[in-house]
Amino acid sequence: MYANRHAVPTRATRRTVTIIAAVCAVIAAAVIAIRAGSDEASANPTVAGKAQHAGGHVTTGGAGQTAADQSGADLTVTDVDREFLVKVRQAGLWEIPAGRLAQTHASNETVKRAGDHLIDGHSKLDQLVREDAEILGVELPNEATEEQQQWVRNLENAQGEEFDKLFANVLRASHGKIFATIGEVRAATQNDLIRRHARQANQTVLDHMEVLEDTGLVDASTFQEVEEDVAPK
Repeated sequence: MYANRHAVPTRATRRTVTIIAAVCAVIAAAVIAIRAGSDEASANPTVAGKAQHAGGHVTTGGAGQTAADQSGADLTVTDVDREFLVKVRQAGLWEIPAGRLAQTHASNETVKRAGDHLIDGHSKLDQLVREDAEILGVELPNEATEEQQQWVRNLENAQGEEFDKLFANVLRASHGKIFATIGEVRAATQNDLIRRHARQANQTVLDHMEVLEDTGLVDASTFQEVEEDVAPK
């Protein structure tokens, strides 16, 4: 015969139903918790910091803070720091054109090679100094000094061996003087950004002095001029 459809559930059946209901409740609670966590993560995404530039520069992290703020770096700018950035900027404004002139006016391959180093090194430093100046709130010039502009004009009016000699000596004298200044700035500044900048400038200027010396055209009088300029007063 067929079973009675309306039979009263046994005690075992009621227990099974209760267990199943309890398990379903636990699963539902877990699902709700997971969804809540996902919503919170969506509402508060992690903000990736702005990538630090190739010379170890200050970067922007979450909550609008700079890396310097987060690490406690000192970004106080003194008059010496400000003058240093201005000089680096002005160096690029005349030495890059001088390096280009070496490609068209020089007769010596070592002079042309030195010109290549000037273009490459000061192009990188110029980008660096403009970035640092913006971070530190330092206003930079858009022209070289009148003396530097005159050096470029003198180079424009020279050709061949005359150009080679003038180029090697004017550029070596200029680099020797700024090299000493960079050392003083690096030794005394409390600004972490200026320290990193001075290190990069030091490496660049040292390279330029060496390739200029490699031309074999630098006179003894040029070294004497630099010595007199950097000697303690």
